[in-house]
Amino acid sequence: MSTDASWAENFLESRRTVWMMSAVILCFFALTNLPWQLDDYDQAQQAFTSFEMIKEGHWFFQRTPHERIAQKPPLVGWASAATFAITRSWDIAWRLPSFLTAVVLATILFRAAIAAYGAAAALIALGAFGLNLLSVRLATLVRTDMPLALVIFLLGLLIWQKIRAREPWQPREQWQMLALLTASMFIKGPIVFAFLLPGIVLFQWLAGKRSGANAWCGWWPWIASLALFSVWVICGIKFVPSFYEQVVMKEFLGRFSQTVHRPEPVLFYLPHLLHKFAPWSLLILALGVLSFRRTHSGIRNLFRQTTPDILWLVCWSLGGLVVMSLVPSKRVDRIYPVVPPLCLLLAAQIAGGFRIRQTDERVLQWSAAALLFSIVFTGGYTAAKVLSNYRDHADHLEVFSRAVNEQAVAHHWRYEVISGRGGGYEGMLLYLQKPRFLKPDEAVQEWNGGALDALVVPKDRISELMPELQNAAIAPLQSVDRKTDPQIGYLLVTRRS
Repeated sequence: MSTDASWAENFLESRRTVWMMSAVILCFFALTNLPWQLDDYDQAQQAFTSFEMIKEGHWFFQRTPHERIAQKPPLVGWASAATFAITRSWDIAWRLPSFLTAVVLATILFRAAIAAYGAAAALIALGAFGLNLLSVRLATLVRTDMPLALVIFLLGLLIWQKIRAREPWQPREQWQMLALLTASMFIKGPIVFAFLLPGIVLFQWLAGKRSGANAWCGWWPWIASLALFSVWVICGIKFVPSFYEQVVMKEFLGRFSQTVHRPEPVLFYLPHLLHKFAPWSLLILALGVLSFRRTHSGIRNLFRQTTPDILWLVCWSLGGLVVMSLVPSKRVDRIYPVVPPLCLLLAAQIAGGFRIRQTDERVLQWSAAALLFSIVFTGGYTAAKVLSNYRDHADHLEVFSRAVNEQAVAHHWRYEVISGRGGGYEGMLLYLQKPRFLKPDEAVQEWNGGALDALVVPKDRISELMPELQNAAIAPLQSVDRKTDPQIGYLLVTRRS
């Protein structure tokens, strides 16, 4: 083995490198979304679920800030509510579940990879998971994507372990599948079926009988978990007005329509995954081509020569990608649960390369180069995103709301907030700790009746409201205009002295 390859091997298998990479990943996870705010990626809608649980006692069915029915099941909201009960900080309560699940997922992935494929491959799996544009952005977003990815990965990992052991499914493992499937249902509904069932069917067809490995745990965990979730849905339909129209028809069934949600082309996810999972996506493809050329056989023979555990990782990743690509409604974050199995697949490819002497030098060098490049690539993305957010005052509404709260406490104001005509305002309720927006006509009535001392008014409504508000004046305090969204802003209206 050459000196360069020996250096690469020492670098990849060093414990010091593992600790260094772990520290870099944690740093990127913590920093990428700074300054924290709720004004994009539907974060306010998810944050409002736990806020309403604590403030209103709505533990099973919540509303959005605009008083529509919340579209997600409540499990992640329960986690945020529990975190708030301990920390008394909403910022921590909203973001800690995603951050902790990202750390737990990285730890489990690394331990699984090191046990199966060795230290060097495990380090690459860890780097692939933590150093890509999707993971660093989702790690502290107030979203359900990272918790869902953890639960789906645990399900796929349990199947992977059974395939490696080539053992029949035991009742204990079936109960574990039931618990994880139920958790995934109460995070984001039956989407878990799309990420796992196609891969299971494909694996059983390609390798189930030939290898003796069984990816299928039986019907009852799947049916029982769906039955438990159906109880929640039926209760929502029966007891919550508009639940059927807004959640069942629009949120769930509307995903398969070409009109309800904005549809995207079938190949929408592929270029996004190649870009946002780079350089690891390119390394996976390069190692796949290397394996294909080494075998000098067709695709069918390549699948036959692949070990069952690696074949499961291929079926798991591709099955989820293909099925999600066929759903008309798409958003980049929805494909994220395929990233962890791709990381484990990459570890398996690297370990396979080590076993072939004539190719291990290239595998080692490519892997080390990809790891170093990913630090620069992801670090540059993180730095550029944070600097851009601070320069553009991404947290302008949060900063403005904090100042309003301080003034309200100092002057003992009774005040409310009015919603704007467009989007981008949902976080205002959470910044100001209010349960709902006040409608403009209600605001005029309460102001003129003397029930309010101040109003927080969006810029796009100030001209129509000021003539109707008696003895009102615009205070000097107002939100800073953003270059990207200059139309979104708020003003403080107070009574004249």
